[in-house]
Amino acid sequence: MSEGRAGDGAFYRSLAPWWPLISPVEDYAEEAAYIARLLRAHRPPVDAVLELGSGGGHLAFHLAPSFSLTLTDVAVDMLAMSERINPTCRHLPGDMRTLRLGETFDAVLIHDAIEYMTTETDLAAAVSTAAQHLRPGGLVVLVPDQTVESFEPGSDVGGADGPDGRGVRFLEWTWDPDPTDTWVQTEYSFVLRDANGSITAAHESHRTGLFPESTWLRVLADAGFSPSRIVEETSEDRPGRVLFLGTLRA
Repeated sequence: MSEGRAGDGAFYRSLAPWWPLISPVEDYAEEAAYIARLLRAHRPPVDAVLELGSGGGHLAFHLAPSFSLTLTDVAVDMLAMSERINPTCRHLPGDMRTLRLGETFDAVLIHDAIEYMTTETDLAAAVSTAAQHLRPGGLVVLVPDQTVESFEPGSDVGGADGPDGRGVRFLEWTWDPDPTDTWVQTEYSFVLRDANGSITAAHESHRTGLFPESTWLRVLADAGFSPSRIVEETSEDRPGRVLFLGTLRA
C-alpha cells in the first residue's frame, strides 16, 4: 500500500494516525533490506538518500540505520507520523513533481508513492525532480507496484490490532475502468475500532498510474539517466515487482 501521494484525500490526512495499523512497519522489513542491497551495490558509494513520497516513514524506519535520509511528502500528517518513528531523519514537506531543495544526494528513492503520478507528464516531472537532486553518477530507484505488463485487477484485505485497543480492517479493490488511459481505480473501505470500543467506517477512491515498462525506461532516459529494470527478489506470497533504476549521466 502506497505510503505517500500527490493528492489530499482523507487517507493520508484524518486517517494518518491509523497508518501503523493499516500498513504495519514490520511489513516493510524485507523490501527495505532488498532496496538497501541495491543502494550498497551502487558505485560511487551511497550514503545521503532523498526519499520522495516517504509517507508514514515505514520503509525509512528500516533504512535509517544504514543511510542518511531526507524524507519528503506532500502529506504533512503522514510526515508527522514518520517523525515519531524516524527522529534521526530530516523531514520536509513537498510535492515530488515540483520539489527543489537546492542540494544533491547520492541516491533518490521513490517507493510506491510514484504510482500517484497518473499521467506521463507527472511521471516525467517526478523523475526530473530526482535528477535535479542527484550528483553525477547518482542513483534513482523507482518502486511501482505494477506496470501494464504485470497488472491484474483484484482485491485484498488487511489491518491489525494495536496494544492500545485500537484496530483496523480494510478492503482494497482495484480495477482498470479504461485500458486505453494511464491510470487504474482503487476503492478502499475501512472499519476503525477506537480504544473505547466505538466503531466508525471510512471509504475513499484513489487513482494510480499504470504505464508500460517502455515508458518508465524512456522517461528515465529523457531525464538524463542510464536506465535499467530488475525484478525484485521476495519471499512474500506475491510476484516480485519490476523496479526501475537509473544512474545519472555526467
